[in-house]
Amino acid sequence: MTAPADATRPPLPPFTRESAALKARKAEDAWNSRDPERVSLAYTPDSVWRNRSTFLRGRPAIVAFLADKWARELDYRLIKELWAFEGDRIAVRFQYEYRTAAGDWFRAYGNEMWEFDEAGLMRRREASINDVPIKAADRRFLWPRPGPRPDDYPGLTELGL
Repeated sequence: MTAPADATRPPLPPFTRESAALKARKAEDAWNSRDPERVSLAYTPDSVWRNRSTFLRGRPAIVAFLADKWARELDYRLIKELWAFEGDRIAVRFQYEYRTAAGDWFRAYGNEMWEFDEAGLMRRREASINDVPIKAADRRFLWPRPGPRPDDYPGLTELGL
């Protein structure tokens, strides 16, 4: 699970609009894999997280958190969109849809603030998220699973979200 000491995760800071948007899309694609090990390698070994009211530190905690999350949040599909950037920091807004084992659908709305080290690994992630119940007929994220959102699938702004 541990990345080599010399591993880098381009694009690297300082970010431009294009590189920050690419970083957000790469994060979206990784999270849509629903592979906790893969996702954890984008973070420093001692990465600090706040996810809602949960506080985590380090890759093993990230892996455990994500494994539990995706065991409960079924048919998970996520879209991230660049909000702002400066230097080694990026802010994104995101939405994802999932269903529970009972068949109830939700859309989660959130914002994340990210801080990266010089190798492009995320050393800090702050996420604020709210879940809203939706009807299955109101779902908007309908690309085939598993895998990333297709390049021609609209983003949040294009979907009017």
